[in-house]
Amino acid sequence: MLVTAYLAIIVLLALCVGLELTARRLSPFEPTKTTAANPAFRRFQNVFLRAYLLALWADWLQGPYLYKLYLHYSFLESQIAIIYVCGLASCVLFAPFSGWLPQALGRRHTCLLFCLSYSACCLTKLSRDYFVLIIGRILGGLSTSLLSTTFEAWYVHRHVDVHDFPKEWVPSTFTKAATWNHGLAVGAGLVANLLAEWLHLGPVAPFLLAVPCLVCCAWVVLTDWGKEEAEERPEGDKQTPPVARLILSSTKARFSRSCHDGLRCLLSDRRVMLLGGVQALFESVLYIFVFLWTPVLDPHGPPLGIVFSCLMAASMVGSLMYRLATSTRYRLQPGHVLCLAVLMAFFSFFMLTFSTAPGQPRPHESLLAFLLLELACGLYFPAVGFLQGRVIPEEKRAGVLAWFRLPLHLLACIGLLALHGEVSGTGGGEGGGGTRHMFGGCALMMLAALMAVVSLFTLGRNDSDLRLEGARGEGEMY
Repeated sequence: MLVTAYLAIIVLLALCVGLELTARRLSPFEPTKTTAANPAFRRFQNVFLRAYLLALWADWLQGPYLYKLYLHYSFLESQIAIIYVCGLASCVLFAPFSGWLPQALGRRHTCLLFCLSYSACCLTKLSRDYFVLIIGRILGGLSTSLLSTTFEAWYVHRHVDVHDFPKEWVPSTFTKAATWNHGLAVGAGLVANLLAEWLHLGPVAPFLLAVPCLVCCAWVVLTDWGKEEAEERPEGDKQTPPVARLILSSTKARFSRSCHDGLRCLLSDRRVMLLGGVQALFESVLYIFVFLWTPVLDPHGPPLGIVFSCLMAASMVGSLMYRLATSTRYRLQPGHVLCLAVLMAFFSFFMLTFSTAPGQPRPHESLLAFLLLELACGLYFPAVGFLQGRVIPEEKRAGVLAWFRLPLHLLACIGLLALHGEVSGTGGGEGGGGTRHMFGGCALMMLAALMAVVSLFTLGRNDSDLRLEGARGEGEMY
């Protein structure tokens, strides 16, 4: 497994470079040419990216050795499953707060809250106390919710409302952030492996490295973002407590109205309902995969940081393949790509039900199946993002996505709790029956997601909203 992991990362990185060069040649991102000539925009973009990328880097550093750390502290697989469930449940509970906290505290202060809560989450990993580790996962759920909303909210507000840059320039920043995000994910696995295994500092080392990264992020938010906001804030423009309370009250009302409108949109449009079903089934399975990949591979001695980098590189390959497939040269529809991604994920879990048979584990096949699943993720996320942008009205999108996340996290929690019940009776561990049954359940969920995708595009066969511009043929979507 050691040699396999290193060969896989070399091949995947070479493939990433080749696909990136091909994608740039076939589908260059045109807004970059316009924005490059505007020094004020470039300066503002760099101020945002410095903080945002530090936050993403700190987040990725915690991925490769989270499960390994709990195992290192001698917790049972069933106990670790409960810790993961607590993290997922906290994501559900804190999701509404992440929407109105920026309005109540201010966007910049909420980003500082993210840095503080995530640093505390990392420091709890120094403790072997089970209750402290659960508190850490709850703080991690809060931090994840803030990371996914607050930084982008600050940027979009400053971009549109303060600097009055064209809205068409917003994607150039997030495209650059997404490109860096993939590279950071791959690099995080390599650095974590260096710290934990090559330097023999143990699985807690990557979490400790994340803390100074978060401190640097907070410093950039305090200084650079503070100067950015101070330039626009008139003297004496400070909120009094009654005004702050009024903002909090109005934000709660807006959130309630947003959820109500989102539910109405979800129930009135069958396309939205089907797309939500696909998202809930596909992404809940990913949470279960995040829990299971380490106990499946770790007994066979692979370098977990390198394996994590392989998984992230496979996801990068998938996103580059999506970019190529939907380019002006190939013009594959996002609906086709989504169907392919779900089919690949189904086949991946189908493989895993055989490669994790009790007493007959086949780790090389399991690693291949995991790479196939990450490749499917790279195809899935841009495809589903395109379709959400087309079928969900912009003013109702936040409310609809909030309803999407509810069954998503609920299914993931049920799956982990079911796994907890299985492993506590079998002793868990390598290739246990509980793990195999869970992969079989995930395959069935992917089959249901595939049926939902087919129904969606059968329903919208001639729907121009579900098609890229300039597509050929009236019934080409499916």
